[in-house]
Order: sequence, then structure tokens, then C-alpha cells
Amino acid sequence: MTTERRTFVAILVAAGQGSRMGTDLPKQYMPVAGRAVLAHAWAALAAHPAVERILVAIGEGQEQLAREALAPLTAAPELVAGGATRRDSVRAALDRLAAEGAPCHVLIHDAARPFLPAGVLDRLIAAAESHDAAIPVLPVADTLVRGSEARMGEDVARDGLYRVQTPQMFHFETIMRAHRETPADAPVTDDAGMLRALSVPVAMVEGDAMLEKLTYSGDLARAQGALAASRLPRVGTGYDVHRLVAGKPLWLCGVEIAHERGLSGHSDADVAIHALVDALLGALAEGDIGSHFPPSDPQWKGAPSHTFLTFARDRVAARSGEIAHVDVSIICEAPKIGPHREAMRARLAELLEIDPGRVSVKATTTERLGFTGRREGIAAQAVATILLPE
Repeated sequence: MTTERRTFVAILVAAGQGSRMGTDLPKQYMPVAGRAVLAHAWAALAAHPAVERILVAIGEGQEQLAREALAPLTAAPELVAGGATRRDSVRAALDRLAAEGAPCHVLIHDAARPFLPAGVLDRLIAAAESHDAAIPVLPVADTLVRGSEARMGEDVARDGLYRVQTPQMFHFETIMRAHRETPADAPVTDDAGMLRALSVPVAMVEGDAMLEKLTYSGDLARAQGALAASRLPRVGTGYDVHRLVAGKPLWLCGVEIAHERGLSGHSDADVAIHALVDALLGALAEGDIGSHFPPSDPQWKGAPSHTFLTFARDRVAARSGEIAHVDVSIICEAPKIGPHREAMRARLAELLEIDPGRVSVKATTTERLGFTGRREGIAAQAVATILLPE
């Protein structure tokens, strides 16, 4: 196996009708914590740096539902028409990939498992170094018994038994061959099961309790409650400075401000958003803006800073977190921030997908002291409070 950095295409299976949920709306479009189940799963995949593309397999007549669910995250989701069964839906996505030039690896994930911790993806991706397939599992902890006519029968030994979760990782050609060669009536319930007939070893990595599948009506309430109960507050801070120069637009908090000078930087130099990104990444303990978007990388030259902020937002979502509150302080002599404050709050709330009441923007001066006092540049400080599962 090569040691080069691997990238993965994800297939997100969202074609089911959710009949066991007992709702008119398929479960993948039901809201949990203000976001569709499908959107939680999509955001978790998109936030991982190894996932370069996501195909969403949807059911007949669900295109509008899928686009609306994913609209806060992407304007152009890649949708694939699924089939009558889960297997048919996965196969449709695999065929699309094969026709376009097959990737090396795929991750196949059920949208009904919306809370996907980044650590599970890390373990699956690490397994690709030495295995053609890997699945996340949890050991069976409960006592198991057989039953008949509502009566308890004998115990079933649980040693060596595991609960299988998704996403499941495969070398593309391996899973493509499995779909082609496994008989249509084979008694398999997931993609990894098809590999048994091919005698392909499947590695097992540690799963996560947050990956429980949503199946029945009470599962939505359970997921909502588990998400809230398992979260603890984390606080991060950020600070940034940029020089004022002639001939550049001035962006602050994602709003263009009319001013005789703008801020100089590798991107659009929105100093307030840069500080806020560092605050969010600090709360996640995931480095800083420079480690994810190095100024030495030409692809970020002139980039809009909202790209960095939505990345940080999605990192919070990928860890099943919630942005509770953000507070931004802009330090400058000019321009006056007051007239733009509400527009800035609204724009940050839009980018972070939170209520404007959770966003504070304020300004101060240094009483004409220092570089900001001499109007040479603008500084910003930010504090972000997020809730993360324990």
C-alpha cells in the first residue's frame, strides 16, 4: 500500500421512506437541534479534511426535500437517484463514480446516523493504510436471549458479538466488485456483508455511541436529549490584526464597509472573522486559522473569509456540537462600527446558522494610542462559547 495522503468520496444513503418512524416526512428530513438529520450527517462528512466529495443517494420525489435540508450547507449538493432498496441506492452512487473515473476509496454512510464523530472517520481512514475494508463496531453489552411467543428462551453468548455501524470504508474496486458479484437475493443487510462471499478481510475499528441509528419515533427525542445532555461548554478566544492600505475594500464581519482604505492580507483580510475563526477553533482545540488555511497556499489568496468561518462552523457540527454564543470586539478609530453593527450581527448569524441573539458585535478605540490609534490598522478580539459532547 502507498503512504501518500488518501482522499475519500463519501456516499450518503438517504433514499429511505422511514416508515418505521411513523411520520409523514422521511426521517432523514426530520429536524434535530434545528437542522435536518441529513444535514447533520452531511456536515460531519464535509468537515473532515480527507473527504473530498459527497454523493447523496435520495429516494424518488425527494430532490426538493434534500436541497432544502442541505441549503444552509451547500448550494449545489450532488444528488443521485436511489433505488427501491438500500443496496440499489448504493449501487447507483457507485455506478456514477465508476462512470466519472473511480476514486481510490469510498465511505458509505447512512443518513439515519446523523451524529458522526470525527474520531470514527480518523480510525476508518487510518485502517485504509492496510485494509481494503473497515467498519466501526461496538461490543454487545446487553444480555441476549432467544424468545418465542413472548416468552424468554435460552441465553445467547455475547462474547465476540458486535454491533455494526456506518460509515463503512472500502477500496472502490473491492466494493464495486462485491456489488457486481453478490447475488440479488443474498441475505446481506449492509455493504460489508457482501465481502464475505469474496473472502475479503474487513477490519473493525472502534465505533461510537453517538452513531446510534434513528429508526423509531422515539429515537428523534432520544437523539435530541442525548445531544443536549452530553454537551459541556467550551470557550475559545481569538485575536487578529491587519494593516489598513489604500486601494482595497474593507470587510468586517462579512459586511463590506465604505471606507477610504481596506485591510491588507492574503485573503480578504476580514480581521473580525479571522479572530472569530480562531476563537471557534480554539474552543474545539483544533489549532488556528493558519494551520487550516496557510497563507503560503495560493488557493486562499483573496479568498472570502466567510469560507473560513463556515469551515469552523462545520467543524463544530462534525463533533455534534452547538455554537452557543459568540462575542466580537473590533478595535479601531475609524470607520464607525455602530451604523453597521446590526448588519454585522445578522451576517455572522447567517454564516454560523444561529439566532442573531447569540451574536454580539461591539467596538472600542485605544484613545488614539498605538497602531490602531494612529489609524494604521484594525484589530479584533473574539470569544466563542460552544457546547460539545463530553
